[in-house]
Amino acid sequence: MSNITVYTTEPCSFCARVKGLLKARGVQFVEVNLSKDPEGRAELAKRTGMMSFPQVLVGGELLGGFAEVQAAAESGRLDELPIGGRPAA
Repeated sequence: MSNITVYTTEPCSFCARVKGLLKARGVQFVEVNLSKDPEGRAELAKRTGMMSFPQVLVGGELLGGFAEVQAAAESGRLDELPIGGRPAA
């Protein structure tokens, strides 16, 4: 089971982009679409302090949105995280 969760909404181009980035790297993740779940959105905002989407959590810790995931991918940090069933490098 994956320990990365991608919280999304619709429509959301950044949500689609972050999912594509993760899939292209072979990263397994669980998607939680909160487009029709205002209570879930409120709980996520309370938990992370963020109101925007996507929100990517690794092992329950906030990695960030699309920009943060893209930066982690470009710097190599994404490959070092214990995600998608892969051990940390």
